[in-house]
Amino acid sequence: MRRHVPALALLTLALAGCQTMAPAPSAGTPPVAGATQTADARFQAVTNEWLDGWMRLNPVSATQLGDHRFDDRIDDLSANGRQQLVDFSQQLLARLDAIDRTQLSRENQVDALILRNQLQSDVWNMQAFQSWAWDPQVYNGLAGGAIYNLMARDFAPMPQRLKSATARMEQLPALFAQMRANLDPARVPLIHAQTVAKQNAGVLQLVDEFITPNAGQLAGADRARLDAAVATLRKAVAEQQTWLDKTLVPNAKGDFRIGRELYDQKLKFALMSSLSRQEIGDRAKAEITRVRGEMYAIAQTVLKGRKGAPALPANPTDDQRQKAIEAALELAYRDHPSRDGVVDAAKSALAQVTQFVRDRNLVSVPSDPVKIILMPEFQRGVAVAYCDSPGPLDKGLDTYFAISPIPDDWTAAQTESFLREYNSRMIHLLTIHEAMPGHYLEGAYSARYPSTLRGVLRSGLFAEGWAVYAENMMATNGYMGDDPLFRLVQLKFYLRTISNAILDQGVHVDGWSREQAMHLMTHDAFQQEREAAGKWVRTQLSSAQLPTYFVGVQEQYDTRKAVEAKLGPAFDQRAYHDKVLSYGAPPVRFVRELMLDQPIE
Repeated sequence: MRRHVPALALLTLALAGCQTMAPAPSAGTPPVAGATQTADARFQAVTNEWLDGWMRLNPVSATQLGDHRFDDRIDDLSANGRQQLVDFSQQLLARLDAIDRTQLSRENQVDALILRNQLQSDVWNMQAFQSWAWDPQVYNGLAGGAIYNLMARDFAPMPQRLKSATARMEQLPALFAQMRANLDPARVPLIHAQTVAKQNAGVLQLVDEFITPNAGQLAGADRARLDAAVATLRKAVAEQQTWLDKTLVPNAKGDFRIGRELYDQKLKFALMSSLSRQEIGDRAKAEITRVRGEMYAIAQTVLKGRKGAPALPANPTDDQRQKAIEAALELAYRDHPSRDGVVDAAKSALAQVTQFVRDRNLVSVPSDPVKIILMPEFQRGVAVAYCDSPGPLDKGLDTYFAISPIPDDWTAAQTESFLREYNSRMIHLLTIHEAMPGHYLEGAYSARYPSTLRGVLRSGLFAEGWAVYAENMMATNGYMGDDPLFRLVQLKFYLRTISNAILDQGVHVDGWSREQAMHLMTHDAFQQEREAAGKWVRTQLSSAQLPTYFVGVQEQYDTRKAVEAKLGPAFDQRAYHDKVLSYGAPPVRFVRELMLDQPIE
C-alpha cells in the first residue's frame, strides 16, 4: 500500500497480507452461469469505479482508508468540487440500479445495498443537508486530517510522507478560503463556531508534533519547500483565527437543531435499520425503565446493612429508587484515578481485559498492535475517547485508543466530577468499549474481510453496537470477579447508550432545552455533571450518530437471540462471536440475514 495503486488493483490489495484468525466468509457465491456471472461482474465494475472515483474526490479520507495515491491532495469543497461528487454519485447510482439485485450473490446483494445507501447519502448531504454551508467542523476536520492521516502512522518512509504533507500544507490556505466563502454565518450555529475557533490552532500542533521534528529528513529544495509551506500555513492559521474570532463567532446565528425532516432522512442513511425513529424512542424508554430496575436490585444488595443507607423497600417510589442507586454508585465513585492517571489506568485495564478474553475463550484475539494515546488537539471537544483503527487498505499498522486529557482550565470541582464519572471501574468499561473486545478487535476483523467496499463503508451501527454488546458480554461472563459494583457501573454505562438515543431525537426533533437534556442524563442515567455537560455539547455538534449505540446493540441482541433459538444446545459463544465478526461489519440486520440464511432485504 505504499505505492501508486491502479483502481482495479484495490480489491487485490485488500486481500493481500490477510492473517489467519477466524474462518473468513467467501466474498460471495462464485458466479457459475449466465445471468449471475453478468450481474456480479457488472456490480464489481461499478464497485471498482466507485472506489477509484470516491477516493479521488475525497483524498483526505482516502489516506485514512489506506489508499495513498492522492496523499498530496486535499478535498475540493468549491461549488465545482461539490458538483463533481454529486454528478459522480448520480451516474454510479443509475448504473447500480440497472443491475438486477436478485441475480447477485448474497454477499454482493448486501454490498449493493450498502453502496446504494452511500451514493444516495453523498447526494443528499451536498444538496439537502448542505453541511458545507453551515458546519465549520467539516473544514476543520479536513485540515487536521490532511496532516494527521499522513503522519500518525508509518505506512511509508518519513521523507515520502513529509513531501506529501508539504503539498497538502500548501493547499490548506485555499481550503480556509473555501470555508470563508462557503459558510453562511446566519446558518452557522454558535456552538459550532465556538468549537472550531478553539480547535483551529490544532493543525499547528500537528505540525509541531509530527513535521517539524522530522524536517531534517528532507534536504535541499524539498526542505526549503517544506519550510516555506509551514511558514505560509502558520500565517494562514493566524488569519483564519482572526476571521473565526472576529467574524464567524460574533455573527453565528444558526440553529443547531436540524429538525424532524432532515433528522429522519439522516437517521435513515446513518443506521440502515428496520427501526423507525418512533420505534427507537419507544424501545429506549422501555429499556431505561428496565435497567433502572436492575440497578435498584443491585443497590439493595450492596447497601444492605450499611450504616446510613437509604430506605430499600421492595416497591420503591421513584425518589427512593433514585437515592438508593445514587448511594450505591457513590461506593464506585470513590475509587478513581488521579487527574494525570487516566491514561495509565487505561493501559493497565487493556492488559487485564485482553487476558480475560483469552482465558475465557470469548472470541479469537487478533495480534494487530494497539496503542493508547492522548487525543490530538484538533479532535478534542466532542468525545472523551475514540478508537482510531488503521484504514482497511493499510495492513499491520497501529490502532489508536485515544483519550482526551482533562482541560488545563478546569476547576478542581470540574475535575473531580469528571473523575467520578470515569472512575476505576468505568475506565475498564471504556477500555472494553474502545479496545478489547470492542472497537479495536472489531476493526481488526473488519479489515480482514475480502470486500474492499465493505471495509471502506464499515457500518457505524455495527461498530458501536458491537462495542456496547462487548460491555455486557464481559460483565455477564464474570469480568472483575462478578463484582456487583462493576455490574452496577456497567449498567450505568449502558444507560448512557440508551439515553443517547432519546437525547438525540429529543434535541433535534422535539426541541429539548438544555435543562431537559441534563435531567435525562443526570437523573435518569446518573451521569456526572461534567459528562452530561460534555454530551450536551456533543449533541449540539452532531446528529444521528448518538443513536447508533442503542440501535446497534439492540440489533446485536436480536441477532444473538435468533441464532441461539435456531442452534439450541449447539450454540457456542466463541464460534458465534467469530462468525458475527467475520462478515466485515455491515449493518447488523444483514449479519442476521446472512447467518440465518434469510432473504437480503
